[in-house]
Amino acid sequence: MAWLVLLAAAVFEVAFALSLKPSEGFTRLWPTIGVLVFGVISVVLLAKTLDRLPVGTAYAIWTGLGSVGVVTLGIVVFNEPLTPARIACLALIVTGVIGLRLAGAE
Repeated sequence: MAWLVLLAAAVFEVAFALSLKPSEGFTRLWPTIGVLVFGVISVVLLAKTLDRLPVGTAYAIWTGLGSVGVVTLGIVVFNEPLTPARIACLALIVTGVIGLRLAGAE
């Protein structure tokens, strides 16, 4: 169950990060509220996993999945470039997340 909560925390981390751009430096109300709400939910969910998962593993997976999600949606939503180097770097992050999960934390 802790892994599902961590996955949900990563989804809210992606929503948090993607809300930053439309907030335009926190000058727009609703995107700014989104940044705050998504950020708080993400951190609370992460914190709830720490009684069952090692903090280093949970944090690395949370940030890794968040990074992959933000880069992927940045490509789709904000038309950011998709290059072989970016794909390779994303693959490294995914490999690291899978490796941490398989390393036996729980």
